Amino acid sequence: MCGRYYIPDDGDFDDISTMLSRIRELYKDSPLLPSLKLGEIFPSDIVPVITESSPELMKWGFTGFDGKRLIINARIETVQEKAMFRKSFAEKRCLIPAGAYFEWRKDGGRKQKYAIRQHQPIYMAGFYCIEEPSQLPLFVIMTRPALPELAFIHERMPVIIPKQECRSWLKGDLGSRELSELSPGSFDFEGVG
Repeated sequence: MCGRYYIPDDGDFDDISTMLSRIRELYKDSPLLPSLKLGEIFPSDIVPVITESSPELMKWGFTGFDGKRLIINARIETVQEKAMFRKSFAEKRCLIPAGAYFEWRKDGGRKQKYAIRQHQPIYMAGFYCIEEPSQLPLFVIMTRPALPELAFIHERMPVIIPKQECRSWLKGDLGSRELSELSPGSFDFEGVG
């Protein structure tokens, strides 16, 4: 599961800084721009997301069947089978850029929060939909079984798209089987909070 992540606004990553400049330009006259959230990102936040055509502001989470809770993740193993996800997975793909994502390790009754990152921006695979009456598209982050070196923290992790495969993901050239076979690279992690 991926329940939180981090978007830096301090120029740590040129790719993210460029994307944020583009978002600010595209939405400069929009009442949505003040809603842009950076730093630690929570479900329902409005954030920059990359589509095939351009970066856009989107809200994290599809509306659940009960209309009350948000669906924030989609399992790679079942994404093509679930009615809620099938069409968006095929037609409305996106990338969620981040400097890190967070997971919690349960140790008895205690939880330890970990920041998991690489030495470059990470691009999490996602897809989006349009729901009425939302002003913004809504997105979810795809998850997969955790890499062996991260499984001690949590059994799942976001699907990370290597930078050289980002275009292929957005264009629809990669299915769930190909995504499962992609190597997301190596990660650093540290306990935080």
